[in-house]
Amino acid sequence: MKAKEIWLKAIMMEPLKRIPFWPKLWSEYPGMQKQPFSSMSLRELHAWIGSDYHQMPDVHTGVKPAHTTCAVKTFRQGRSWETNFQTPSGEVLYKQEFDEGSRSWHPVKHPVQTLDDIKILTEYFNDLSWILDDAELEKVEDMTESIGEDGLVSVCCGTSPLMEWVEYFAGVENAHLLLMDYPDEVELLFSVLQERLLEKTRLICKNHPADILYYNENTSTSLISPTQYDRYCFPHLTECSEIIRKNKRLVFLHMCGHLKRLLPTLAKLDVDAFEAFSTAPLTDQSLLDGRTNCPQRCLIGGTNAVLWTKSAAEITEGIKRELDALPHHRGIVITSGGAMPPQVEPDKIKAVCDWLKEYPARM
Repeated sequence: MKAKEIWLKAIMMEPLKRIPFWPKLWSEYPGMQKQPFSSMSLRELHAWIGSDYHQMPDVHTGVKPAHTTCAVKTFRQGRSWETNFQTPSGEVLYKQEFDEGSRSWHPVKHPVQTLDDIKILTEYFNDLSWILDDAELEKVEDMTESIGEDGLVSVCCGTSPLMEWVEYFAGVENAHLLLMDYPDEVELLFSVLQERLLEKTRLICKNHPADILYYNENTSTSLISPTQYDRYCFPHLTECSEIIRKNKRLVFLHMCGHLKRLLPTLAKLDVDAFEAFSTAPLTDQSLLDGRTNCPQRCLIGGTNAVLWTKSAAEITEGIKRELDALPHHRGIVITSGGAMPPQVEPDKIKAVCDWLKEYPARM
């Protein structure tokens, strides 16, 4: 059985002979390893490990923004990446810097600091529309065809408005202060962001060849409250899932944080899987919590980045504790939780993969 079929059976909660395994490797990972791994593609590295290949949801969406009176300018040099949202009323700057340790971009200046900034960003997104990018779609179609049955291809549609607001536009502290001080203005921005997200979702659903549509939520009660999730994220994601279901597509939510208090609400969402369902100490939930509260949902996770810094024996012991506690193993995919830490060598990942293939799965 090839990787795509294994993935699809797990997503549908169907029994398998073994538990699928996906070490979440970004494109930078091979180049940070010693030879021969540094010369391998991700597909070659997954094949060497023996894992179930999943093309990361960083492929091109096949859509691009269009503007009439507004514009966005980007400037990227070295470790700095600036995005300038420009409108007739003014402009706001979003700045990120690259962190070598995590191999990821982090905000160092959020575009929203004041009420005026909220209005400028609302004006910008009111002017924006999404259109097809035929050239990029053709590239994605070629890539998808080349992967074939050897892996799962996914694409990210975006992020729901509240999480976009908290993580990127305002930052955690200012996001809550501004939402409390200017609820009408912030909620107007949310409504505009949601219109754009639905517009983008429709285009991707109808035109993109990916097997899975992702929403990059990073959900966590360390960032938002359960009440806020119920008020904003749940209805927004429900609108997205309705479009996806009408188009008979599959959808994952990327949620890598504290989820235990959200699980009763998450169980009501019409989605196929929760991805990066990480475990303690980085979160407050276990696979058993997820399976108990969401019995019909595929759970993709079961470990965390801290665990992967330990020995292979300690990693497999941690995975065993999670798996042994479950009533069955249908709809479970073991991953690195979030992105695999670059200091974790391929030999260790392969050792864990080999162990998992021998684990007595109960399907």
